[in-house]
Amino acid sequence: MLFLLIRMPTDLDYMQLALEEARASAAAGEVPIGALLVYEEKVVARSGNRTIRDNDPTAHAEIVVLREAARVLDNYRLAGSSLYVTLEPCSMCAGAMIQARISKLIYGAEDPRGGAVRSCFEVLSHPRLNHRVEVISGILAQESSALLQSFFGARR
Repeated sequence: MLFLLIRMPTDLDYMQLALEEARASAAAGEVPIGALLVYEEKVVARSGNRTIRDNDPTAHAEIVVLREAARVLDNYRLAGSSLYVTLEPCSMCAGAMIQARISKLIYGAEDPRGGAVRSCFEVLSHPRLNHRVEVISGILAQESSALLQSFFGARR
């Protein structure tokens, strides 16, 4: 009898994919932030920042991914999904996550200047909201931070 061991992807595996998207964004001259949405253990959408490319101030990696995932899943509600992002989301992106009803956010580095999950604001855990998002932070945080520091260091 032959048994195949199938290893399920982990948060680290998914965050590595988000980092790939961040690196691709950096190569395109965008701020290197990457994101992907996982639903039923499948990557449904993935992207990096596209604000410059799309001439769209809302084209953060998270927003691009939420839009694509909603289109692919044919539902504006993304309950049961997990969003992986290399940097702590801003208030716009955190608000979109609430509207989309994602179940879990996993992010890498903290954003002390604009993070809206724990650093500057706590949008996802505000007591008056009717939806809660589980949050895991610090996954490949050093890699995420190093990518951003390298990107901005090269522009100074």
